[in-house]
Amino acid sequence: MTRTDPRRGAVLVTVLWTISLLAALAMAASVAFRSFTGVMGVDRHRVQRDALITAGLEVAAGAIQSGTTLLRDLELTANLSTGSVRARLSDEGGRIDITKAPVEVLAALLRSVGAPSATADGAAKAIVEQRDNSNAARRTPVPAPLPVVPTTHEQALAVMGRIVGMRPQWLAAIAPLTTIYGSETVNPLTAPRGVIAALPGIDAARLEAFLAERRAASSDASRLSQMLGPAQRYVTVKPQRVAAVDLTAAVTEGQVAAARAVIAVLPQDSEPYRVLVFTPLPAAGLR
Repeated sequence: MTRTDPRRGAVLVTVLWTISLLAALAMAASVAFRSFTGVMGVDRHRVQRDALITAGLEVAAGAIQSGTTLLRDLELTANLSTGSVRARLSDEGGRIDITKAPVEVLAALLRSVGAPSATADGAAKAIVEQRDNSNAARRTPVPAPLPVVPTTHEQALAVMGRIVGMRPQWLAAIAPLTTIYGSETVNPLTAPRGVIAALPGIDAARLEAFLAERRAASSDASRLSQMLGPAQRYVTVKPQRVAAVDLTAAVTEGQVAAARAVIAVLPQDSEPYRVLVFTPLPAAGLR
């Protein structure tokens, strides 16, 4: 009778365990590799989207620097090998600056969105008093119990929202008509319809006549200002230096990214352009 060598069984068990271990390691390596390649794919798409967004900002800066095109809902598209980006520009100088506009302009702006005259007048005075206090805070060498100086448009609107009698629907309505990157006057060549309509002394007939003349290719800037009658004191034709830019980028694989920015192109600056505000958005977040 043949006896089995017990060492052969031990060797067999060892071999089987080794095969199982190698199989497990191979499976783990496969999963890890798939995860790694997935991360690499995500990173590659992110880099491509970021590059397209940057290209959109550079195209927008070039349009501002050229000074030959009015930034009034101007749309530009740049195509790259990895995808395309669309940039929509509007001149911040064509909006009412709520940190600089005179009280009568602010009151007229609030009336244009439905605020009663008495409420609009009181709120406009409160806004001016508030920003005067903020300006004083900038000049005060020691801390003082004064309002926080807003650094973004959203913060400025939020400060306005704390004024007694201010309603959220009024703030929502004036948001696209206002800025903190303009001046005491607005640029009549780039101002949206709602901005012109909100200026003191503008009625429906004067508004439509102005807009019709502005659409004409041969329209003259000085004549346009004169057509605003008493409201011409609140407008000034000026260089376009700061623009809001809505960006939508699409990578060839189907990935989409969106952002909203405010950029400035300043004369004799060390930088080709400066990004004052940059806010990533959901792709469906652009209006």
